Amino acid sequence: MATVAATFEPACAIAAVTHSLNSKKNLSLFNTHTGEHLDVCYCQDGVYRSGALKKIKHILRDHRTGDIKAIDTRVLEILYTLSRRLDTPGPFHIISGYRSPATNAALHRKSNGVATHSFHTKGMAIDFRVPDCKTNTVHATAVNLRAGGVGYYPKSDFVHVDCGPVRYW
Repeated sequence: MATVAATFEPACAIAAVTHSLNSKKNLSLFNTHTGEHLDVCYCQDGVYRSGALKKIKHILRDHRTGDIKAIDTRVLEILYTLSRRLDTPGPFHIISGYRSPATNAALHRKSNGVATHSFHTKGMAIDFRVPDCKTNTVHATAVNLRAGGVGYYPKSDFVHVDCGPVRYW
């Protein structure tokens, strides 16, 4: 019986869109605050790619403090599934990925729209928009996934997704 080396990443979660194990899951991300762009295959043949996950957590870092935290792969699966459902390669324009507790507290003091115990502080949420896609279409598509929390911010023109309990606002 063969053993698997401990350095392998866990198998990719099954997203709402089913793919064979001989597939690649790609994401295109653009950080609106830093100007950084990343096109990356984060999962190949059913295995998360640690180098890609490292690049993703860097681009989704707290741009105010530079703090970095691993991003929950369930959020990546939501983005990937959205890109397939919206039939767009992206890029997802990231407004906010990981937020340090200090950043989140400061934002919460300025706005009641920022949760005290935000999933952003756990690496479990992303706020974004998709160029050439109406925000209400992105929102409706995310709600239809029933994969976690979905927030709609039409005045600021972005959608929030997280991998917490299914809920909408």
